[in-house]
Amino acid sequence: MTVTIKKIVLPIGILLIMVSCSVNRNLQTTNTNQHPAATTIQKHSRPSQPIDFKTGADNYESYLTLLKDKKVGVVSNQTGILTNRTHLVDFLVANQINVLKIFAPEHGFRGTADAGELIIDGKDTRTGLPIISLYGDNKKPKTEQLEGIDILVFDIQDVGARFYTYISTLHYVMEACAENNIQLIVLDRPNPNGFIIDGPILEKEFTSFVGMHPVPVLYGMTIGEYAQMINGEKWLKNEVQCALKVMPCLNYDRNASYHLSEKPSPNLPNDQAINLYASLCFFEGTNVSVGRGTEKQFQIYGSPFLPQSGFSFTPEPNIGAKEPMHKGKVCYGEDLSSIETVNQIELKWLLKAYKSTEDKTKFFIPFFTKLAGTKVLQQQIEEGLSERKIKKSWRFGLEQFKETRKKYLIY
Repeated sequence: MTVTIKKIVLPIGILLIMVSCSVNRNLQTTNTNQHPAATTIQKHSRPSQPIDFKTGADNYESYLTLLKDKKVGVVSNQTGILTNRTHLVDFLVANQINVLKIFAPEHGFRGTADAGELIIDGKDTRTGLPIISLYGDNKKPKTEQLEGIDILVFDIQDVGARFYTYISTLHYVMEACAENNIQLIVLDRPNPNGFIIDGPILEKEFTSFVGMHPVPVLYGMTIGEYAQMINGEKWLKNEVQCALKVMPCLNYDRNASYHLSEKPSPNLPNDQAINLYASLCFFEGTNVSVGRGTEKQFQIYGSPFLPQSGFSFTPEPNIGAKEPMHKGKVCYGEDLSSIETVNQIELKWLLKAYKSTEDKTKFFIPFFTKLAGTKVLQQQIEEGLSERKIKKSWRFGLEQFKETRKKYLIY
């Protein structure tokens, strides 16, 4: 059933739910019967989003008129949904917007592929539209792939961490738009970690797809604000700038909690994993597992090389982890799935694991430097510096970044 309002065709559900993008669900609760290996930290209290909050996608009256009579490409994945869970592509097609192609980031259009897995081009089964993968050897849309497109619409849920590759996809999309004189519209979404600015600043020599810009690990900006910063700081190749328009969220509070109704990638299954992601992802540059191949990805950590403890897990292949680290091996570590929300990058688990590893020469792998964006962090850990001293070394860079960040904030 459909209803027509101001020439906008909407599935009936959106009229019932449009007062709010989501209901706050605080999944981080104190568990008095925690596993012996679980850890608790001080709670960081955050308010709920205002009831009249809307994402950029739900702010459709601001962008539908811009797309009328245009040939449109959409950069999105499973997170590009409206409040009633209608996908943006389906919504645009229902409103007679001429969508020519879909461009999909890492993990694919439906978001089920492993991290780093090769994604091939295909066709959307619902709309019949061609899907072009923006991963692997085709991270940047090619001129021939953009042929005939007037406007690209970008709608992907970010989690606010530098090494989460959706902002790298955004960079390459912006660059391609600038080089091909195509307008880019970014539909903004909240950053679930938007209240945190923390971590080492990436140094230029360590630029990679998991870190393309001189920003901290947690940068405290929405993806729309981040797009404005990429453009304004001229970080694109040859300092080009694209014709960028951000469709803002309405009534957004950066400091409020925000529950994602759709997991942004296979191994970030819930709010807890998203909150711990920036702290635990450093383990991806070590011989320690972050729970890929379990049901608690980025909520636990462990390895066969850590001392036996009261908590263990055994990674096995599952959706999003066909070949998980330490597959079939018992890993000892900690269960963090019931701790309270963290309000900073926590290094204590990384430091503890390093100190507890007998053969420290095998703890780090080269990927750690890419994640950290600097060689310094590994050196500090190997030298035995405390978390306090390590974080003190970040202060100057963070203060400089905050001054740059101010120029591009929308909220």
